[in-house]
Amino acid sequence: MASPRLETFCCPNRDAATQLILAFRPEVFCGVCIGSASANLLLSMLQLLPKKGQGPRKMPKASSSTTILLLISACDMLGSLGIIFRSTVWLGFPGFVANISVVNATDVWPAAFCVGSAMWIQLLYSAGFWWLFCYAVDSYLVVRRSAGLSTIVLYHMMTWGLAILLCVEGIAMLYYPSVSSCENGLEHAIPHYVTTYVPLVLVLLANPILFSRTVTAVASLLKGRQGIYTENERRLGTEIKVRFFKIMLVFVICWSSNIINESLLFYLEMQPDINGNPLKSIRNAALITWIIMGVLNPMQGFLLTLVFYGWTGWKVDLPWRKSEIPWESLSTSNAAENAYALPGGNSVNFHDSKIATVAPNHQTDETLNILSEGNLPSDDRLARNSPVYQGW
Repeated sequence: MASPRLETFCCPNRDAATQLILAFRPEVFCGVCIGSASANLLLSMLQLLPKKGQGPRKMPKASSSTTILLLISACDMLGSLGIIFRSTVWLGFPGFVANISVVNATDVWPAAFCVGSAMWIQLLYSAGFWWLFCYAVDSYLVVRRSAGLSTIVLYHMMTWGLAILLCVEGIAMLYYPSVSSCENGLEHAIPHYVTTYVPLVLVLLANPILFSRTVTAVASLLKGRQGIYTENERRLGTEIKVRFFKIMLVFVICWSSNIINESLLFYLEMQPDINGNPLKSIRNAALITWIIMGVLNPMQGFLLTLVFYGWTGWKVDLPWRKSEIPWESLSTSNAAENAYALPGGNSVNFHDSKIATVAPNHQTDETLNILSEGNLPSDDRLARNSPVYQGW
């Protein structure tokens, strides 16, 4: 899981609220984190690996949206690796971890491990939040014909630059002037919490607005292709709206517990005695949401791949497997060369006669092709393989 509390665990003089969750069944919490992160890592890899029966995968001209989707998955999987590594050490070497709590300890490796692993997790999940924001921005700009592959360089600069800047700034403020003196006053902790939650709150607030504007722009774009708004275009608009809704639903489910937990812990920090009976329900709620975070945070990556690609199946086509040579006719081979395999296993022929009839709307179709990796809707059969739906 990803929480600013991971960094405060490294402070020997941690506050009472942080000590409360740190001392609450650490072996159970670490086991939950390892299980959830491992499941996310394996299932996400299974989703992204090529599958049998998809036919030859010809990669069309790449789009920035395609790259962003892969980078979101990569950040989640690398973040899961950090969670597995940290939780395994925390669970398997309790004596090593216990030295973190020793004030003025001579062994610096426990503190270095604690700070380094916490920064690894925070940086990658923070970068994932920024990539989700860039995805919403790119979706809107592509429809407005203001984006292309070249903008991915700007997205890289913004995402990694802001993620590293906020992470380093928050860590520096928390541990200034040294790890042994962190958490001495809210002036150290609050900047760290703010820099951690800025990208998360940005996605929660800005992405729904950008997605809503994109859906409206897509409706206008589809109407302009034929001059009318048919049932196919209406269905496509609904599919896009549902796709964006699922993205935000996954994000809210996986990360709302973090905001609730941090609010409860911050409230406990403001109390003179957090162990009093009047605060028992608040303590229990904080501990419950802490365990929920360990389950839901790492699973975001796999759930987002389901939203992006659907369930791609279990039958993995490994590259080192010896494949049989199909003895097909020349016409069949040529048709396969002009087809593109979609994540779900379907394919779209780029030389479809119906697709060729939309030349008058070439500019609109070219815009949609950027979003779809080359797949263009022409009838009800291609509605779900549409440019906007498949590209996003």
